[in-house]
Amino acid sequence: MKTPNAARIVGPETVRMLELGHPWVIADSYTRKWPTGISGQTVELYDNKGRFLATALLDPQDRIIARVLDRRRIQLDRAWLTGKLRSAIELRSSHATLCETTAYRLVNAEGDGLPGLTVDRYGDYLMLQLYTPAWRPHLQLFTQVLQELLSPRGIYEKSRPQKTRELEAVSDSKSYGRLLSGTAAPSRFEVQENGLTFLVSLEQGLNTGLFLDQRRNRKDLIERAKGKRLLNLFSYTGAFSVAAAAAGAQQVTSVDASQGYSDWARDNFTANRLNHKQHEFIVGDCLAVLGKLAQNGKLFDLILMDPPSFSTTAQSRFTTRGGTSDLLAASLPLLANNGLMIASSNHQKVDVAEYLKELRRGAIRLSCDLRVIALLGQPEDFPYPVTFPEGRYLKYAVCVKSENVAGNRTEREEMK
Repeated sequence: MKTPNAARIVGPETVRMLELGHPWVIADSYTRKWPTGISGQTVELYDNKGRFLATALLDPQDRIIARVLDRRRIQLDRAWLTGKLRSAIELRSSHATLCETTAYRLVNAEGDGLPGLTVDRYGDYLMLQLYTPAWRPHLQLFTQVLQELLSPRGIYEKSRPQKTRELEAVSDSKSYGRLLSGTAAPSRFEVQENGLTFLVSLEQGLNTGLFLDQRRNRKDLIERAKGKRLLNLFSYTGAFSVAAAAAGAQQVTSVDASQGYSDWARDNFTANRLNHKQHEFIVGDCLAVLGKLAQNGKLFDLILMDPPSFSTTAQSRFTTRGGTSDLLAASLPLLANNGLMIASSNHQKVDVAEYLKELRRGAIRLSCDLRVIALLGQPEDFPYPVTFPEGRYLKYAVCVKSENVAGNRTEREEMK
């Protein structure tokens, strides 16, 4: 869809951010003076001296009122879009480690110059997610170009409803995906990741059943899990649990609030010819389960906590800020000395330094010495510009628990 370009003047703070390479225009007193526009319109950004800055995609109703498409004057047409997608495909083929893997990210929004839009590959199918309605007028063109370049069996869109944090755990049974072109996929079908098999759904649930940004981190777990007792909190469909069991973990305990996800995890074990009866699946609120496990004297060699940014159950409400330290403090008594605590978060608004502070608070509360031995993030198919720190959202800290440390409690509290 072609829309006429229109000039928009931005304020000095936005000019500074654009010159630093940031791709967003945040609504402010200057944007409130802009002429009325429509979502999906391309606009040209200028400073108050008439100097051209960039071409952007307009979203008048959003806090991010415009997203930079190009630092040149361009038309959002077939030729421009084809060039962007070819570049994204080339990056994956040249730099991403995708051995025995058929599920990965093909377009990572700002990281591939297509802000507010992602494309994931699941075997013969593609999944689009729009994080701004500004892409919707261009969806048909986008789908056509993807068909021409990749010839997928089908292309789906997974919608992102507002206020997802308020959705109940049963939202995994709702359908948020729709077929845009091609033939429909099975309700669940197999994809490969690092040589393992996982079941995904392109229609059911808010997500597909496999978080692709954790692929490299699951491979890291495979290298650490042999012979270990693993506790996987917020286990979702059990991808980390399968990775550990396939690596020869002695026993894997998977905890999630959803019975549906727990059943899905068992199916993933079966898909990999792993006997799920040799492992443990617990449905319940993670903090409540941790309390019961501690009462029963359970001990683990490795604990993984990868909660959603926000989670609400009948028993409790979890948020990354503050909740991380509580969760860590509740988990550490179940971790053997010299055991590994793996803490992960995908909360974009919590950076690495802030996240490590949350871990520190939880460790101090237990007078525990917790040392980071590895700090990982998203894999190569999730690139982000150095000018866009928000793109480095995934934190994955591998920490070693040591004997309790001596010291004055007041001094430790002052470290907070």
